[in-house]
Amino acid sequence: MPSRRDARTYDLKDLRDRVMRESGGAVDDSIPQLAEADPELLGIAMVMPDGSVRTTEQADVAFSVQSAVKPFLFALALLDTDGEVLDRIGIEPTGEAFDAIKLESGTGRPPNPMVNAGALLTAAVVDGDGVEGRNERILRGLSAFAGRELTVDEDVARNEHLLGDRNHALAHLMRSEGTLRISADDAVAVYARACAVLVDAEALAVMGATLAFGGVNPVTGKRVVPAAVARDVVSVMATCGVYDGSGRWMRRVGIPAKSSVSGAIVLSVPETLGAAVISPPLDEQGTSVRGSKACDLLSAELDLHVFGSLGD
Repeated sequence: MPSRRDARTYDLKDLRDRVMRESGGAVDDSIPQLAEADPELLGIAMVMPDGSVRTTEQADVAFSVQSAVKPFLFALALLDTDGEVLDRIGIEPTGEAFDAIKLESGTGRPPNPMVNAGALLTAAVVDGDGVEGRNERILRGLSAFAGRELTVDEDVARNEHLLGDRNHALAHLMRSEGTLRISADDAVAVYARACAVLVDAEALAVMGATLAFGGVNPVTGKRVVPAAVARDVVSVMATCGVYDGSGRWMRRVGIPAKSSVSGAIVLSVPETLGAAVISPPLDEQGTSVRGSKACDLLSAELDLHVFGSLGD
């Protein structure tokens, strides 16, 4: 194993060069904009406790956040409902695909906030008057996590809404169970627009760092969510953030994370750093192939595994 290094001087360029050698995977084609992504895109960013940001080339290339938005929707839902959303959503891993048409038996609740059913529900309970109010609240909240004003790719939002058949099915199923209390179409519209928010690896790393540092954005110094909310979100990222690969991820990488079909992975290492990787080709679980390799190396070389001391 390479020697472990100080994150402040760690050579991200060398990491990127090594990870670029990885091949395999396929770019997601669920909507046209994702299918058009550059398979050679690879950007990496890290955010330190003092708010300093370290990046590689292509860390400033914009992409739609997609499923990497889910931890932050969960955070906003916890904040806006004073935690009551936990009565309407589970927090257990599923061992199934992120878009499985399945709810908790006997309760009709989504299994956790990191699968599509859960994200549809969390997006539906944030504060706001109708679709437009919730959209504004989510964009404002995500911008606070990122420490800068974010925008939405309207074409992505439209296609996510129109082509999201399984999301519509999940929303109708939750409506039939009484779990979802706004219209199915409104819930899908809000979630689709949240997935279409544009970020880059640097912005996403700041968002992950805000959770890692107890809800305080280390770049702006502003509190975005209470520490208890950040703790709850990072806990669920650890158990459910990489879908049916979450157990393997935590054993191997040991960092709370959330993957995305855009090829992004956001990392939150408690009280240590936030990081993000973007590389569109995905494995069969929907996780970035190069992103996963980058996270493997970061964990090993910076000693970031949350249970790492147990293996010494």
